[in-house]
Amino acid sequence: LRLIHSGNYHCRGWVDFKMLRGWEQSVPVTVTVHEIPVSGVSLSAQPPGAQVALGDRLVLSCVVAAGTGPLSFSWHRGGSATPLGTGPRLELSHTGDNDSGHYQCRASNGDSVAESPTLNVTVL
Repeated sequence: LRLIHSGNYHCRGWVDFKMLRGWEQSVPVTVTVHEIPVSGVSLSAQPPGAQVALGDRLVLSCVVAAGTGPLSFSWHRGGSATPLGTGPRLELSHTGDNDSGHYQCRASNGDSVAESPTLNVTVL
């Protein structure tokens, strides 16, 4: 649902029962759609602890506790505005020395944005 779906709704149906025949309409109902801002953004890492051996695979996952969608995601390292990727997961298939650092996920529903706490990734 989107905010634009708020309004009054009813249904109509054809009735053919005994002496009653014709189109009938239900009593209207009011539907109000409320927006829930994005909040509770958190990160998890595989392997746990975000410590990975040089050349191994690292997967970071971004989870949103609350917020109406659709949601979009962006990944950032070291406070950079340029995203490393989009989507709820960031996969580094072969980690290198330059992959160590502080990672953060940003989630947005188009009206609100929330950021995860930073996660320190260490490539050993």
